[in-house]
Amino acid sequence: MKNKKLIIFITIILLLFVFLLVTKDKILRIIYPKKYQEIVSIYAKDYEIEENLIYALIKSESNFNKDAVSNKGAVGLMQLMENTAKDVIRSNNLIINTNDLTNELLNVTNNINIGTKYISTLLEKYGNKEVALAAYNAGTGTVDNWINKNIIKADGSDIENIPYKETNNYVRKILRDYKIYQKLYSQSLEMS
Repeated sequence: MKNKKLIIFITIILLLFVFLLVTKDKILRIIYPKKYQEIVSIYAKDYEIEENLIYALIKSESNFNKDAVSNKGAVGLMQLMENTAKDVIRSNNLIINTNDLTNELLNVTNNINIGTKYISTLLEKYGNKEVALAAYNAGTGTVDNWINKNIIKADGSDIENIPYKETNNYVRKILRDYKIYQKLYSQSLEMS
């Protein structure tokens, strides 16, 4: 009787293991979706930035909640602060009405447009994802100060030294999610 129960238990465990192996990518695609793909593709191409980085940013910032508003006032999918959005709109001549900016930032297309342009500007300024992501979270003035004081290196090779715990964790999380997006969706491209 004990052997029969043991065999049933082992069989169930093996079946669960096989099930998880077979469905792992499907489960991960639910956790790491590519929502708003058409819009992300347009602006990623326009601003020459990899789509998977935008998806990782959106996942981290709002988990694809287009109506997200943080307690600090960051708005929409890419959690943009109004002052940052105004700067991006003005410096890039984007045709977006700034009179009712909160509603404009809750518009998916506008939010992805401004957020993607902003991260592309940071990538151009800093030359690497690590420092650009730190600036997206903590602000360029803060990050420039860290670099000037040799707290972090401009090449992003020592992100573990980012002094703000929130920003440190933020950069690590987005880089992790970015790698997951790359792996998960490059596999589907290879299969097609």
